[in-house]
Amino acid sequence: QVEWLKNEEPIDSNLDENIDTRADHNLIIRQARLSDSGNYTCMAANIVAKRRSMSATVVVYVNGGWSSWTEWSNCNARCGRGWQKRSRTCTNPAPLNGGAFCEGMSVQKITCTSLCPVDGNWEVWSEWSVCSPECEHLRVRECIAPPPRNGGKYCEGLSQESENCTEGLCIQDKKPLHEIKSQNIETASDVALYSGLGAAVIAVAVLVVGVTLYRRSQSEYGVDVIDSSALTGGFQTFNFKTVRQGNSLLLNSSMQPDLTVSRTYSGPICLQDPMDKDLMTESSLFNPLSDIKVKVQSSFMVSLGVTERAEYHGKAHPGTFPHGNNRAFGTIQARNKATYIQNLSSISTMSELKTTAIFGHLGGRLVVPNTGVSLLIPHGAIPEESSWEIYLAITQKESSLQPEGTDVLLGPEVTCGPSDLSVSTPFALTIPHCAEVNSEHWNIHLKKRTQQGKWEEVMSVEEETTSCYCLLDPYACHILLNSFGTYALIGEPISDCAVRQLKVAVFGCLSCNSLDYNLRVYCMDNTPCAFQEVVSDERLQGGQLLEEPKLLHFKGNTFSLQISVLDIPPFLWRIKPFTACQEVPFSRVWCSSPKPLHCAFSLERYTPATTQLSCKVCVRQVKGHEQILQIQTSILENERETITFFAHDDSNFPAQMGPKAFKIPYSIRQRICATFDTPNAKGKDWQMLAQKNSINRNLSYFATQSSPSAVILDLWEARHQHDGDLDSLACALEEIGRTHSKISDITETEIEEPDFNYSRQNGL
Repeated sequence: QVEWLKNEEPIDSNLDENIDTRADHNLIIRQARLSDSGNYTCMAANIVAKRRSMSATVVVYVNGGWSSWTEWSNCNARCGRGWQKRSRTCTNPAPLNGGAFCEGMSVQKITCTSLCPVDGNWEVWSEWSVCSPECEHLRVRECIAPPPRNGGKYCEGLSQESENCTEGLCIQDKKPLHEIKSQNIETASDVALYSGLGAAVIAVAVLVVGVTLYRRSQSEYGVDVIDSSALTGGFQTFNFKTVRQGNSLLLNSSMQPDLTVSRTYSGPICLQDPMDKDLMTESSLFNPLSDIKVKVQSSFMVSLGVTERAEYHGKAHPGTFPHGNNRAFGTIQARNKATYIQNLSSISTMSELKTTAIFGHLGGRLVVPNTGVSLLIPHGAIPEESSWEIYLAITQKESSLQPEGTDVLLGPEVTCGPSDLSVSTPFALTIPHCAEVNSEHWNIHLKKRTQQGKWEEVMSVEEETTSCYCLLDPYACHILLNSFGTYALIGEPISDCAVRQLKVAVFGCLSCNSLDYNLRVYCMDNTPCAFQEVVSDERLQGGQLLEEPKLLHFKGNTFSLQISVLDIPPFLWRIKPFTACQEVPFSRVWCSSPKPLHCAFSLERYTPATTQLSCKVCVRQVKGHEQILQIQTSILENERETITFFAHDDSNFPAQMGPKAFKIPYSIRQRICATFDTPNAKGKDWQMLAQKNSINRNLSYFATQSSPSAVILDLWEARHQHDGDLDSLACALEEIGRTHSKISDITETEIEEPDFNYSRQNGL
């Protein structure tokens, strides 16, 4: 007797017409169904004994299929150019048991244009009508020049006017109309006469009182004060006329300087090249430059803290710089603030932004120190018994990639190579970016430079493709690639709300004149490599970081950037005339530039004994975000406390080879891959692993890999190169139900290889 078992349960072909076991005791499944998945065993028995075959596992998989497209969404712009989108899901049917994921895009976007509202406007008045029996004639107008359209406002005012047309010939209440008018005119003339006399009397009284007070003041103090700062906009010495005899007072303390002076000048204020060591002179400030407007407030007003703007305290963006230092300051003589000064000794010079190392079959990691750029070579990507010299570099000269229109370069241009090598497993390239990630405001593209020097698009971040994969984090983009080359990220703003994150930093140094102190305010991309470039240039000029840099959200709404110096201590410091506030056009801030934008301010001490500087630097976008940096520093280097700025100083390990380069031990990695690469009827496979690691799109890329779980873990390694949070990964595995203990505990109890000592020493 021969019978078949499915999952240790006997199969009855009489109950299921889809299964036939009669033909030579073979098991025939006529049409594969999901319910047919399972372990099948053949069992033969006679009077003497029973024999069982080895189990055969049958997995019925289902390839995914796209659902229908949704309707196009409404245009997101109420007026002008915008976009609309539609989407579909891979649920018709959903892929099961390792079936292929749908190929193609899940989201489509197209541009759209909304009609702008047009307000109505009056046409010219018509000619006057014929005089009516009521002694009036009319004229009219219509709201048709243009008429209101698309919800625009209707014209304001009257559409009809009337007036008398007989010049007094009409009879009103049995009197000639001209007699009634003459009586009204006489009454109006009397009112005007009395009003004029009253105003004259009041004016004479005010004049007498003013002359009396002036003469009394002259006889009491005998001095006239001329405040030249009210005329020039800067601090100047006071000039006094000859003191009259018998008066011991030199200055009338009750007299207040004129704080209302405000002027607008044009001049080459903002400098683009930070290597220019020569600060502007007063004569250069008056050279015309049409595209820069500088609004100057009186320096005397600013130094006393008398301004019309309210004081805003900007909130720094979390996760970028050290926080938690709540500081309160007294007078300059009482307390000295520990400023945020960059320790420049550990920062690489701009000629060293390249890292090279030799890698083998075990893989490793390359890092350009303190730039946020890294390259992860997975285990097995390089053939056994082979070793390659691989390099990672950042382009320092002006990029050959010139964005079109309002497109911007969001990060550095990165080269990895040699370009003629190819790997069997995708490597992970990490490039920092400065965009505030939002798919409704940005369309971000990855581009690659060809051997002919031209740039071609590799993919859009939102695109579904199997050639490569892009994962966009808030501050970096992690890219899975199979070929080396030169890559860059380009951002296309699709709305005015697109935000480019700028880092604002203030540096200072003494000038050749011992009484002058130079402040340089930088607005650069919020990427570590952009800041390192500024730090390297400032080191050559002897500059010091004066305050913790802050994050400014600069919108693509065409409004300019304003930088001003406020609250300079009076009688201790003064600022050069016409430089208290500087304005930079939108195009110079938004468009990519090989050198970071900076503005220079020159401050002058009254005496060499002044060694402390306290002021505020305000950086704001018109109708946008604002940040205020509180400067409290000593201008003497030996009194300044220094701290290291970079939160992750990776200059000590630019290259790591073998197991030490990875956070997940290799044996644990193998167990995870063996578990999740195997299809499972309950859906607990690599797709669930991707979902728990916030990888929710373009899953078709992983489906084409020989080990999808391994590629997902490589992407996890690239994202967590600094924290190495194995506990979060273990929690994700526990949620899936594959493991019941944390990876960090396993590595301490089960792994005894000496290669992992480095991980345990670092708390992993």
